Amino acid sequence: MVRFKQRCWRCKQNYVLAGSRQKFVLCYECQKSELNKEVKGKLKKMFDIPEELYKTSLFLRDIKIKYMRFGELSEKQIAAFKKVVKEMKEELKE
Repeated sequence: MVRFKQRCWRCKQNYVLAGSRQKFVLCYECQKSELNKEVKGKLKKMFDIPEELYKTSLFLRDIKIKYMRFGELSEKQIAAFKKVVKEMKEELKE
């Protein structure tokens, strides 16, 4: 997949890596206030990952915000979240 840098949709200052399918990309700084809220519920342990992973992945930030907003995730969303976290942790070790 081709990735390129695009300006943040909200602040128009920071650049974010985006793919061709992503229309509205947000930087970590713009989503920081939403991400710092406490996660409640049964998936609290799943979202307890290093902040560096949230900084680099728009997908992980989006899943966490959706869980806090709606209170639940589908099985496919949970599986995809765990898969991406596992892959990113392996990349950080290398």
